[in-house]
Amino acid sequence: MSDLKLLYPVYTFDNKSLLPAGSVLSEETLNILVSSNRDPDYQESSLLQYGSIKKDILQFLTDPPYNGIFADEKEISDLLRLMENIKFISPLLQSLDYFKQHDFYTYRHLLMVFVLSTLLSIDLISDYRERLREIAAGPTHDIGKICVPLNILKKTTSVTQTELNKLKHHAVASYVLLSYYLRDAGHFSARAARDHHEKKDGSGYPRGIRLEDLMVEIVTVSDVYDALMSPRPYRPVSYENRATCEEITEMAERGEINWEVVKTLIAHVRRSRPQHDKCIVSKEKRGIPPSINFHGVIAEEGNPSE
Repeated sequence: MSDLKLLYPVYTFDNKSLLPAGSVLSEETLNILVSSNRDPDYQESSLLQYGSIKKDILQFLTDPPYNGIFADEKEISDLLRLMENIKFISPLLQSLDYFKQHDFYTYRHLLMVFVLSTLLSIDLISDYRERLREIAAGPTHDIGKICVPLNILKKTTSVTQTELNKLKHHAVASYVLLSYYLRDAGHFSARAARDHHEKKDGSGYPRGIRLEDLMVEIVTVSDVYDALMSPRPYRPVSYENRATCEEITEMAERGEINWEVVKTLIAHVRRSRPQHDKCIVSKEKRGIPPSINFHGVIAEEGNPSE
């Protein structure tokens, strides 16, 4: 697999330039990037104790369908106890502040992927340390959207191909930002951010690899589920829960995402709460997608957002 090449620049939430467009993400380039971070050791804080994050998560959990998935107060308490072990360095916390202020859709999405990743990892990842690595990747996987113009992120109509390319840039930008801040291009959170749009059949981006990392696949399925269930500028009405489950089921049937992770998520969605390894997924499709949805619709060039 050849080295990735940046189509657009990567910069931090406070507009510090890290890499220009055209940079090739070779091992040498990444080593130089990591060593260029000469900031003093960053202060670490508990994610759930930072600002209003815990309060916001609890509020988001009252919205359908999460109020059904997380109806058990003990389960919520256990989840929060696990998530309280996660500490983040100050630049990553400040990046969450950026999204809360400028792009609330992304802020909410980051936190809900955090919660869903935690829930699924309890069932699928037996090793506690590995589980914590997985959970920590949830609220950072889309940090590279800092490098996407806000008028594209918030666009309520279909995007042009150029705008779509800028949106897709967030995966590689996330990898660069996390490699820099964590001072490690091999850190799991950096790799998960880079690869969470890859697919098991190799049809994803940015590298077009066959995704075979269970922990990244947990983030991927959580990302897709919440993206469909959550409000979006380009879709005035969210998917209903049945249609969402059918959408991710079809993706698993096509070999794009992990069946085991999908079954585990659907087991939690169902009121009967079957064991995830005994969950039987119906192939009958009765869900109705939103009638207005500009996701995947490419507009003609000529009037881009930037």
